[in-house]
Amino acid sequence: MPETVPPPSVALTAPAPLSASAILRVECSREGFARVRSFTRDTLHVWSLDHCCDDATLVITELTANAATHAAAGAPGAPEIRLGFLLDPTHLLVTVSDPDDRPPVYAPAGSSLEENGRGLCIVDALSEEWGWAPSPPAGKTVWARLSTCPPL
Repeated sequence: MPETVPPPSVALTAPAPLSASAILRVECSREGFARVRSFTRDTLHVWSLDHCCDDATLVITELTANAATHAAAGAPGAPEIRLGFLLDPTHLLVTVSDPDDRPPVYAPAGSSLEENGRGLCIVDALSEEWGWAPSPPAGKTVWARLSTCPPL
């Protein structure tokens, strides 16, 4: 079950000696989603995390799609979404911030074959933990922490 604030190990503190970060701002559009996927793959390649690329790209794509779906509802034009990556020696923290104040809705997978509503279940399955926090004055940030340890 997600927490509403980052746990202490995820809180924004002084970075570890072997840390890195990257940020991208995109509009909710087809081109924006393509940039999100390319940016994720390129960033992880530069950080020598190719073994994490598929899972991280899927997680960031699901979080971005949720942000676009819900932030765009009733908003004029294409709202902006902010992506963030924070790397420490053992984990990759991915964040997606959007202007919508409503919390993400996690609906555990059932026997339903619905086309929508599985995104956070995928995020939950691929990340060690995830959650969200309000982003004053408006909006929220949804985050997920993935291990960077190579598979055995």
